[in-house]
Amino acid sequence: MRENETEMDGTAKLELWWSVILIIISAALMRVCEVMWLKPRRIRSKLSKQGIGGPKPTSILHGNIQEMSKIQSMATRTIPPPLGQVVSHDWYLSTFPYLQKWSQEYGSVYMYSTGNKQHLYISQPDLLKELNLHKSLALGRPTYLTAATEPMLGNGVIKANGESWAYQRKLIASEFFLHKVKGTLGLMEESTMAMVEAWEKHITESEEGVVDITVDEDMKSVSADIISKACFGSSYVQGKQIFEKLRALQEAMSKPSMLFGLPQFRFLPTKGNRAIWRLKEEVDSFIHRVVKARQEKRQQDGKSEDLLQMILDAANNDSQKHASKTDHFIVDNCKNIYFAGHETTALTASWTLMLLALYPEWQECVRAEISKICGDPLQTCRLDLDTIPQLKTLTMVIQESMRLYGPAIIMAREAFADIKLGDLVVPKGIHIWNLIPVLHRDPEIWGVDAGEFKPERFANGITEASKYPQAYMPFGYGTRLCIGQTFAMLELKIILSLCLSRFSFSISPKYCHSPMYKMLLMPEHGMRLLVKKVS
Repeated sequence: MRENETEMDGTAKLELWWSVILIIISAALMRVCEVMWLKPRRIRSKLSKQGIGGPKPTSILHGNIQEMSKIQSMATRTIPPPLGQVVSHDWYLSTFPYLQKWSQEYGSVYMYSTGNKQHLYISQPDLLKELNLHKSLALGRPTYLTAATEPMLGNGVIKANGESWAYQRKLIASEFFLHKVKGTLGLMEESTMAMVEAWEKHITESEEGVVDITVDEDMKSVSADIISKACFGSSYVQGKQIFEKLRALQEAMSKPSMLFGLPQFRFLPTKGNRAIWRLKEEVDSFIHRVVKARQEKRQQDGKSEDLLQMILDAANNDSQKHASKTDHFIVDNCKNIYFAGHETTALTASWTLMLLALYPEWQECVRAEISKICGDPLQTCRLDLDTIPQLKTLTMVIQESMRLYGPAIIMAREAFADIKLGDLVVPKGIHIWNLIPVLHRDPEIWGVDAGEFKPERFANGITEASKYPQAYMPFGYGTRLCIGQTFAMLELKIILSLCLSRFSFSISPKYCHSPMYKMLLMPEHGMRLLVKKVS
């Protein structure tokens, strides 16, 4: 009898375990069904009912990925023109060509899919204006993109969302107000003059009086030196390893597929992923050293007043709930400032010099303006908050350069709740996109000469430069507008003024015009220019 009871108890337990396993499997299958099929279907249905079309997903697992890959493979890279011909500015045609193709087929607003992720592409000016005005925390950076860029940016101000982003922005933005930025003008000039003097020495030592310089590399060094001194109190020599490792990390992570959530297997120990993990650890280690050095210096010399110290104070303030993970808070925000604070400015300065080399008449106009306002170019330029705003022509050239060759290529947002843009209800979970170079070349917005370099279009400011000013977004838009915009513009004007007052630039025979996307718009083979002293 007892043996039969024991056998029955064992059978009952086994049946119970099987029931539990079946429940778990059923729950998992229901979750997969919800994530991969039901939720995407609901989102697409809500948009479809509002008249939004787009390419139909070819499968539940891949969405439109196969079509995207096919269109991308058919797109040809811009062929560098022979020496002496005008460089074409239509490089953008091979950058995410599927977005442009679908715009032609489905209009200025359409939807598409990458697996279970649903995307809404918007290039309609009135809807972009609504995005500009939208201040709710229900609109932020795509969460899957934040996860993909975690090794590079962590959860710092660039990628954070919600209250965490609002807190970090409030903390950091105050360091870039004009009354604080003006105190860094001397640092900007000092760092730039070091590069200028190196160029002058190089030219003097050359037999022809002209040298072939990869200017983007030097610009990165100058900009890195400026952001290090201004925000972290250290020189480029101290921060050099951080910048080199961040650049290597950026190179390792620069895959267009990352933007749209295509399969990356970033958790698998592949060769590429191991390299990313190693570089992340090295960057974090270097930043910890800078932080430790600052903490030791503060104990000896008293309180320091810069961005790094503000981050340290916030992270150590137990009353701030957002700074609970002290180490992550410090490292993530330092990486954000290092990355965004020097790379974008250096690239903009490089593209601007390339354009001025292509259009020498504008180079002469800018040089004449600098000479008139700042005095003899062979002496130290009087660049301050009184003279810099007077450089109208230089400002126009920079703005036009950012229109044609702005470092940021993609605008991306995620709706964390249902939001309304005009008459369009955007459902929760959708990812909103725009291809900035295409928007910056739209003839309906900029006129028939939209593809040409014409700085005069900004003669009366950004609001008068195009039919829809909200379509100009080199620094982003709305609440996510770049907090370092004032700092960056002052830095650009100082760097370019000091360079143009002393040197003339022309395109090197070795320059290969091949802009490419690597998280930012970069010259694939470097920015090679011929540099000689102004006579």
